[in-house]
Amino acid sequence: MIILRQAIRCMKEITPNIRAMSSQSLVNLSVDKDNAEIAIVTMQRPPVNSLNLELLQAISKTLDEIAKSNFRAMVLTSASPTVFSAGIDIMEMYKPDMKRAEQFWTTLQDVWLKLFETKIITAAAVNGHSPAGGCLLAMACEYRAMVSGKYTIGLNETALGIVAPRWFMDCMVNTIPQREAEIALTTGKLFTIEEALKVGLIDEAAKDKDDAIEKCKGFIAKFDNIPPMARAVTKLKFRDPSTQWLKNNKKADLDGFLSYLKYPQVQQSLEMYIHMLKAKQNKS
Repeated sequence: MIILRQAIRCMKEITPNIRAMSSQSLVNLSVDKDNAEIAIVTMQRPPVNSLNLELLQAISKTLDEIAKSNFRAMVLTSASPTVFSAGIDIMEMYKPDMKRAEQFWTTLQDVWLKLFETKIITAAAVNGHSPAGGCLLAMACEYRAMVSGKYTIGLNETALGIVAPRWFMDCMVNTIPQREAEIALTTGKLFTIEEALKVGLIDEAAKDKDDAIEKCKGFIAKFDNIPPMARAVTKLKFRDPSTQWLKNNKKADLDGFLSYLKYPQVQQSLEMYIHMLKAKQNKS
């Protein structure tokens, strides 16, 4: 319950600071103002970029467009002023329509695979809170610059009574030392900026979103004189064990997720979490 309260506090910090945005497409793809070879991918699903089916489909489509283009790099960021992504939309798991749940999970699998093993250079300008699935997207990139402040990042699924899938775990182990990853995952830890820097969950702290994007561009520039094919193949060799596991076990992973949603304890935990969030919103 202590860790669950910590997760709730994180959401309390997020909720009051979000400004409503006008209706737009869920993902904006633009060209960097200084370098036409860099794509800027901005998630913009108000208020906190919760990963529902439609947002994941939009991200997937955007990654496909980038793969077919002449971009050599991309920066992933958020239109929200205080949240990168709040992670998986709880309503996709709470009392779900199982056909939609199946489509949702397979789309999440595909988005992670596309982002994690793309041949182009990837960086995340993490401009706010990044729990759970938000952390997963950031870790799928090769580099992370996070805006300084009271923001947190991490895979905190256990705090909500949810078990992170094997490939979430593999992604974190690909990013930070295994011992640190095990402790973080079992305790549902959300890292502060300072803690994330110490373990390597993020690479640099930034003053603001613009600075985070500039730091991402600085990372991309490190490869200006590196042959693209050699860089891409080296990257994929490092990441191959994680991607191969999911590719070889996609159906089993899906079946496990769908079965997990049917557990009464899981639904009770999700219901309690939703009620707490509603109570907080009613007080605001």
